[in-house]
This record gives sequence, C-alpha cells and structure tokens, in this order.
Amino acid sequence: MLDNNKVIFIGEKESFISRVLVKKVQDAGVDCSFVHWSIDEINKHIEGIALLGLFIEEGESPSDMVMHFLIDTMEEKSIQMVVVGDQKDLQHMYDRVPGDLIYKTFSRPVDNMDFTKTISDYLSKMDAGEFRKSILVVDDDPQYLAMLREWLKSKYRVSMANSGLQAIKWLGKNKVDLILLDYEMPVTSGPQVLEMLRSDEETKSIPVMFLTGKGDKQSVMSVVALKPEGYFLKGIEKDELLKNLEDYFVLHK
Repeated sequence: MLDNNKVIFIGEKESFISRVLVKKVQDAGVDCSFVHWSIDEINKHIEGIALLGLFIEEGESPSDMVMHFLIDTMEEKSIQMVVVGDQKDLQHMYDRVPGDLIYKTFSRPVDNMDFTKTISDYLSKMDAGEFRKSILVVDDDPQYLAMLREWLKSKYRVSMANSGLQAIKWLGKNKVDLILLDYEMPVTSGPQVLEMLRSDEETKSIPVMFLTGKGDKQSVMSVVALKPEGYFLKGIEKDELLKNLEDYFVLHK
C-alpha cells in the first residue's frame, strides 16, 4: 500500500456501482473509503487525503454549500478530484468547479480497470513528487542551501544553484514555479540575477522571492524597491517559511 496516500469517495449514498469501484481500488492496495457528502462527514475524513472521488447519481448533486466547502478545501490542501457521473452531470461539475481541481472524469458505464489504474497512477505520480510545486534556491552558501533543501524537500521539488550564473544556465533547460534568490552574492548579485531573468522572455514571468541576511529598514527598502514577489530574512524559522510559501501558492493558483 502506498504511504500517506489515502482516497475518499463521496456521494449521496452508496450504490452498486460505487461499491464495486471502491472495492476495486481497495483491492489494488489503496487506502480508501466511501463517505456521505455532508460537510461534517467529509471533514472527519479529509485529513491526509491525496485524492477525492465524487460519485454523482442521476438527479442528485451536492448542495452549493458542500461544493463551496469542497472547493475551498481542495484549494487549501492542493487536492484534486475524479468525478463519476452521466455526461450532463460531468458538464455541470465543470461549470461549478475550477478546471485545475478536476483530475479526470468518468462517464457511465465506467471501465473498472481504467478507473482503478487512474487512481493508482495518480498516487504513484504523487509519491514521485510530480504534482509538487518546484522551487529553485539560489545561494552561494552551501550550508544554507543544504538546510533549505532539508526544510523544503518533503513538500516541494527542490533544485539548487550556488551562483546566479548557474541559476540562469539551469533555467535555460528547466521550468520552476518559484525562485528563492540570495540578495547578497559575489560576482553576480541577486538584483543582477533578477534583472537578467526579467529581460528574458522565457524567464521574466517566474516569481522571485529574495533571501536576505539584513533586516534593517534601509536594506529591506532596497529589496522591496526591486518589486519581487516577496522576501524572507535568512533567520526565518522553518515553520514560518513553510507557512508563508504555502500561503503564497494558495493565493497564486
């Protein structure tokens, strides 16, 4: 069984189809269960969930209150869903739910093997980190690089560069969701790297946050004047850094 990858399937009531599909997924070694689509029941089981399944029977649909709760929860916890229903029900879900939250839909009749394989493949990709946001940390201090990698690696795909030029070269071949950039670096400083990034069509839209060891007002104002997406003092604690990054990615979905 895959570690820490649980699935809940929700619906108005358990039907023959939902029981069969849940059993097939369980037989594939996935920790999953069926939950009634009330907010209280979902809330009891949502912690630690990697994927959510939604069964929609003809003529039944979650209330707006339940849907708002699901959407807010999925966005907050970076969870996607698979949806099973008739074609009109699936279209209705696409009208109600942001597209990036729906991983795949299944129109009845459902191919049991395809459904089970989709769930297993999703969890395998999650284990491999394919759905994690990617962060490039750029700093000339190898110890600080190593520390940030340890802090971030459980939640993000982390790459490292020990100079601005190495970062520019790496970005020529790789994509990234966010750059944490040391402000004070020899040879090519953080501001110079930011200028290079913003002058290139391929990299100008990549969000950049500065890392700075100086917290005095003048230094902070110099950092803010460059209009990065944000900045962190290097003395920041692990939990605060992770919380701030999580808030940033939720806000900038």
